[in-house]
Amino acid sequence: MDDSGNPQDVVVPPVEGVAGGGTAYGWTEGGLQGASPLKGSIDPTEVPTADLVHVWCMPSTANVGPQETPRNLESVNLLAGRNERESTQIALRPKVSWGDPGNAGVVQVQCSDLCSTSGDRLVVGQSINMRRVVPILGVPDALAPLDLPISQINLLPGLIFGVKEFRKSLLQETDTIFFILPCPPHAGTSRETTAVWISIDVPSAQPPGQYEGEIIITATKADPEAPAHCLGKGEKHQLYRDLQSCLQMVEPIDGKPVDEVVERVKSAATSLRRALLSPLFSEFCTLNGPVDMMEEDAVSILSVRVKINMTVWDFILPATPSLPAVFGVSCVLIKIGNHEFLTANNAHISDTVIEDRFGVEHGTDEWYEALDQHFKWLLQYKISPYFCRWGDSMRVLTYTCPWPADHPKSDEYFSDPRLAAYALPYSRSVSGGDAAKDYMQKQIDILRTKSHWKKAYFYLWDEPLNLEQYESLRSIASEIHAYAPDARVLTTYYCGPSNAPTAFDGFVKVPKFLRPHTQIYCTSEWVLGNREDLVKDIVSEIQTENGEEWWTYVCLGPSDPHPNWHLGMRGTQHRAVMWRVWKEGGTGFLYWGANCYEKANVPSAEIRFRRGLPPGDGVLFYPGQVFSSSSQPVASVRLERILSGLQDIEYLRLYSSRYGRDEGLALLEKTGLYLGPERYTHDHTPIDAMRGEIYNACRS
Repeated sequence: MDDSGNPQDVVVPPVEGVAGGGTAYGWTEGGLQGASPLKGSIDPTEVPTADLVHVWCMPSTANVGPQETPRNLESVNLLAGRNERESTQIALRPKVSWGDPGNAGVVQVQCSDLCSTSGDRLVVGQSINMRRVVPILGVPDALAPLDLPISQINLLPGLIFGVKEFRKSLLQETDTIFFILPCPPHAGTSRETTAVWISIDVPSAQPPGQYEGEIIITATKADPEAPAHCLGKGEKHQLYRDLQSCLQMVEPIDGKPVDEVVERVKSAATSLRRALLSPLFSEFCTLNGPVDMMEEDAVSILSVRVKINMTVWDFILPATPSLPAVFGVSCVLIKIGNHEFLTANNAHISDTVIEDRFGVEHGTDEWYEALDQHFKWLLQYKISPYFCRWGDSMRVLTYTCPWPADHPKSDEYFSDPRLAAYALPYSRSVSGGDAAKDYMQKQIDILRTKSHWKKAYFYLWDEPLNLEQYESLRSIASEIHAYAPDARVLTTYYCGPSNAPTAFDGFVKVPKFLRPHTQIYCTSEWVLGNREDLVKDIVSEIQTENGEEWWTYVCLGPSDPHPNWHLGMRGTQHRAVMWRVWKEGGTGFLYWGANCYEKANVPSAEIRFRRGLPPGDGVLFYPGQVFSSSSQPVASVRLERILSGLQDIEYLRLYSSRYGRDEGLALLEKTGLYLGPERYTHDHTPIDAMRGEIYNACRS
């Protein structure tokens, strides 16, 4: 699918990206030509949707901003292995307004199954999912759920962004509020683009073949006659819960701090707004919710149909990811069994993200349920999660499973084939003395008898900075190795413990200093900059023959134009993080936090990125309650691109297993996909070229 061609009826404005980021933020489309002649009152049930709405397709690496310019509509052609997810986007932009004041109009989006000529299907709601792309700080990022197989979407009139202010708010402090102003009447042709994210998950047992289906876009009007009395019991219960939630938020505010009162009122307003969007009040507002399908004849005559073609080939991506990608989820653990373990007295209070936002107390059933939900949800992204709490001097307490080793849940977690690696907690006890040490040894002894023990690692210290911290790390690791000589300790670092001739010399010699107290040496990509030639110096110090590994991580840096996951970077820049890992030869990857937004006391509170961090750093998904009544986490487009990058690694490993690693590296260069941290593709075409080349070379 080509994402670079210009439509015939528009003049493409200059790109206004952020940090190399996007295709269109911040301009108004005064250059649109050939405007629709439709004027006056418009009945969308009597006019072809193509006369009312621009519809076009964009690849998953495109940042489809509110002012994205229309392109020609083409069919979507996807290639996927089995046990793989492929995604695409459908962009919608009204040509005229036919809706109520404040809305350009309403479209109905209907998704069909994908079917093969042999009768096999990829079913909507099981393998096929639709989500709406929601801007965060003006940048398309959150993927809010839509109803399946059919949903209504409000198309919005144009908005005016202050481009300079917008850049400033993204690149500096991220709790800055910048204003989005409705387009004034004289702006005329300005409209806002909306994107729908389509994901297709191919099951491992799906028969290979060619699959076809379609997305049907139909302009419609809000139905003021929607029968409010036909609400089902579930909808009534949800409305009751929303209203009850409002009451619970605002009742207990006597004596509360002003900041908390303000937050509670905001959250109550969010819940009340959601309640007002119930079908019960449909005659008073335009809905984004469940709708009835239009008459089939009307759909076939008036609708825009987007053809989806998918080739499923006879390659199964491994259930267990080839590259362990371990991501932190901010939480807290203060007990292991009956023993308390050290977390710092000055640990950041916002590290208890799950406890604070969802109002769950450590050790309760609700707490375990919240952690269980996050663990299982992240596995679909080929991520091996660990829960964490930071202590003083960047000590960390990390664990993948909150249950003790002899609990049935422990085996369930650690034996899951989707889990590539798991963290085990270890910290010096502040209560229990020898009993606590005996308890920890028992936990380790149980796990060492399991076949999944090879996945285990201990992550004890995040980025030690000086000799004292390195010595403390060595001491703690020695205690673990006294229990289990074959235990793996992971250490992240970007500098060495001593005064070497240069900072890089000290950094390179860390393995020599930490051996045998660390087995996984996890280095910052920021240290390398654009000097890929330095990789050989790092790798030369790693004793792979003795089971040592070299992993990498990103945190804050590296910055644009290098690959990272900051909000506003290009889509290929997000995906290129994993291309870089594979090219440099790393055998694992760590990311410090996936939900590290600012502290909040209610689930639906607005998301604020942490002060002092690049926008999006440490936040890859959002609480579902911010966007709907669902408690299911909401992924970012960046998280989806991480999954795509991890899947790309499986393709490259398959190709290299047949033709050698040198040929795999040559393929990156031949297709123009990735040559280095400042030289990688900015458009989607080389991605399709790389995957197509591997498909043709390896399918027989």
